[in-house]
Amino acid sequence: MFKETLREIVESTDGSVGGVVMDAEGFAVETFARQDAILDINTIGVEFGVALSSIRRAAESLETGEAQEMVIGTEQLTTVIRTLGANYFLAVAYGPNANVGKGRFLMRLAVPKLINALS
Repeated sequence: MFKETLREIVESTDGSVGGVVMDAEGFAVETFARQDAILDINTIGVEFGVALSSIRRAAESLETGEAQEMVIGTEQLTTVIRTLGANYFLAVAYGPNANVGKGRFLMRLAVPKLINALS
């Protein structure tokens, strides 16, 4: 179920690289990457998962509610991370010319299905 959801998001979004469902400890539940992916999606998830932990603490400290989404843009990638409750997250990496808006939309639609499957 997880791989199919990741595949749907990645293959339906022009310019996407890959996606991962990961737990808060940095262990991948499932991954999917295009064959020509320029970076390892597991490494992207682990490294940016650390940033998500900091954002969650900051949101809690500011009493602004639970963090739901984080976008990190670099020269080569835009990585979008959506939380899946308190213990998991979905991260998808997009190349420089990707349709990130469509990818974010597909991610948002997938979140309830992924949360249900993780329960």
